[in-house]
Amino acid sequence: MAAPTDDTYLHRVVAVLGAFRGEEDAVGAAELARRTGLPKSTVHRIVLALVEEGLLERHAAHVRLGMRLFEIGQRVPRQRVLRDAARPYMQDLRAATGQTVHLAILDGAEVVYVDILAAPGGPPLPSRVGGRLPAHATGVGKAMLAFCPPETVRAVLDGGLPRLSERSTVAPGLLLRTLAAVRRAGVAYDQEESGLGIVCAASPVLGAGGEVLGALSVSGRSGRMRLDQVSPAVHTAALALSRTLGRP
Repeated sequence: MAAPTDDTYLHRVVAVLGAFRGEEDAVGAAELARRTGLPKSTVHRIVLALVEEGLLERHAAHVRLGMRLFEIGQRVPRQRVLRDAARPYMQDLRAATGQTVHLAILDGAEVVYVDILAAPGGPPLPSRVGGRLPAHATGVGKAMLAFCPPETVRAVLDGGLPRLSERSTVAPGLLLRTLAAVRRAGVAYDQEESGLGIVCAASPVLGAGGEVLGALSVSGRSGRMRLDQVSPAVHTAALALSRTLGRP
């Protein structure tokens, strides 16, 4: 059998690192092999190399993501600049609403949560820092998609719209109409679409040329948080952050 090329080996390393899930502390090599579809011997060699480099750490008979990965992630310019600029606005939002505040960016058809300020006593949420959710089923995702180029939205539609809850929007036509409404209002909503019992209001953060940089949102319990009361604060904070980042 031919030896794997450098590109092939790199893809396998990325597959192993991507097989870790946010809700778990450590995983065994056999489970990583099952998730990636790679041979156990290949996964074992990759795990040993990643442990040696500090990208993975041993935890009993299992391994977990290492501190060096966290350190490298903190150096990503896009994430760092946006997070640092957004933190004061997020703190003000949490103080004004008493709810959990999110900062997210768009990556393909998914949102990636860059920062989260949790509210004391807030509900358990499906989001986590560094975690991903389908953009069409979240307030921050719809807020960003509404201001993205048409080809970006078309790629999301072509990839399918998975259902996260019984209230998720999975009809392409309905999603397009929703995005048009978001463009007019500047605010998007999650009406228990990412998880039952959870609602949120979100607004996009735009750059100087109108490009989408990210989105801010406020999330809370559906029976306790009124979207019409928190949405003006979210919209105002997103506009202020956009100006801070250079938008006229």
